[in-house]
Amino acid sequence: MQKKITSIIPAAIIIEAVITYINQFFVTEKFCWEMLLSIFFGVLISIAYQIDIPKYLDLNSRIPYLGNILTGILIARGSNYIYDLIIKLTLEN
Repeated sequence: MQKKITSIIPAAIIIEAVITYINQFFVTEKFCWEMLLSIFFGVLISIAYQIDIPKYLDLNSRIPYLGNILTGILIARGSNYIYDLIIKLTLEN
């Protein structure tokens, strides 16, 4: 039970990153090439180097590459966002 509860925190952080991009592209309708390119390269790098933050946190998906794609979206948010994510996750454990 404890493991499932602690996996909610990283899942919520990942969802927040995805919602931020959805809001930017579809709700505010302000297209930003830099943001799109950062998502593309973040996903490309995470797939190419098999970086999967959810898998590292024992959140295993039945959908191939989903963890890599979500990790790429997190990477696209930038180094400050990733640093804050690491701090939050290490303080929780």
